[in-house]
Amino acid sequence: MYPVSDRFLQRITESHTPITRVQLFLTTGKVIDVAHTGGSVTVDRSQAIRRTCSITGADTSLIPRTPADELATYGSRLRVSRGVDYGDGTQELVPLGVFRLDDVDGDVSQGPITLQGKDLSVVVADDKFTAPYRVTGTVVSAVTELIRRSLPTADIISTIVDIPIGTRIFDVEADPWAGCQEIAAAAGAEVYPNADGVFVISVLPNLLTTPPVWSIEAAEGGAYISGSRSMTSADVNNGVSARGENTSDNVAPVSYLAVDNDPGSPTYWSGPFGRRPKFYSSSAWITTSACQNAAQLLLAQAKAPNAGGDISSLPNPALEPGDVLRVAHEDGTKELHQAAAFTVPLDLGSGFPISTIAAKEDA
Repeated sequence: MYPVSDRFLQRITESHTPITRVQLFLTTGKVIDVAHTGGSVTVDRSQAIRRTCSITGADTSLIPRTPADELATYGSRLRVSRGVDYGDGTQELVPLGVFRLDDVDGDVSQGPITLQGKDLSVVVADDKFTAPYRVTGTVVSAVTELIRRSLPTADIISTIVDIPIGTRIFDVEADPWAGCQEIAAAAGAEVYPNADGVFVISVLPNLLTTPPVWSIEAAEGGAYISGSRSMTSADVNNGVSARGENTSDNVAPVSYLAVDNDPGSPTYWSGPFGRRPKFYSSSAWITTSACQNAAQLLLAQAKAPNAGGDISSLPNPALEPGDVLRVAHEDGTKELHQAAAFTVPLDLGSGFPISTIAAKEDA
């Protein structure tokens, strides 16, 4: 969860005045506070581009009409925030993301207008290789190189134990952002821009060992609105085979098979669910340990659709994908959930749906 005060978490469950801010950073250096009437920021860990935004407003002057307007708009960025006004002259704002402005449209005379953007990983993803590209070194150095190839001033934070990788040669037209994820997998990690627009290399928190950051309770003063549980076998795999084959470095092939080995799991490898493996390979994975890290990360993703939930609560803009939540339903049952996707509204009165993975009973 984004760092906020205890006062903030208490106030969002009480009657309060939400505040929102949208700033447009034009390529000319000009910064505009965008007056807006609504919109939202969607955060979804399962998507390659994790954060997207859609902003609605009435200022038709933001619609580019001349080549100069277009030059100032193409490549500009949006910074979106939501928070609370405490009513005593103080406020607390939480960033929701930094976005590349991709679309501006609306009625040029009367409005409304709509601004849409994607987080900064889209800049890396769109900068496809136009010639074979080679990276080597370690996970952190290679991911940093790929990101800064497109965004030279990008801030990058790593919280992982760095490990060596094999030489990885990307073909023409390959996606550098997908390459970042592939290389990070060697350390069992993922890469994403956070709410501040900083790129983070980190491991997904473990639901079983990570303390919950927020409680959603169906009680007086609680944030709970409604909740459901779901279970599916569609697109679910309970085994991942990760293979490393690197002829450039003359490294012997390595591999690791990670399976769901929990007899109490509905997707247990040796249970009635059956064996449903998935296969991945990369020349960056040059040790059995790297294959094991990648296989276990990819297995967690492959199992994710199996058990989940949909929780609706009062909006909490500080939430992050991967956050562990404690949910207390109206019937008294308690569960631990891990946030996977949610949409933060920028208008009043909207709900806050949270899709979760790895829901489990909590004592």
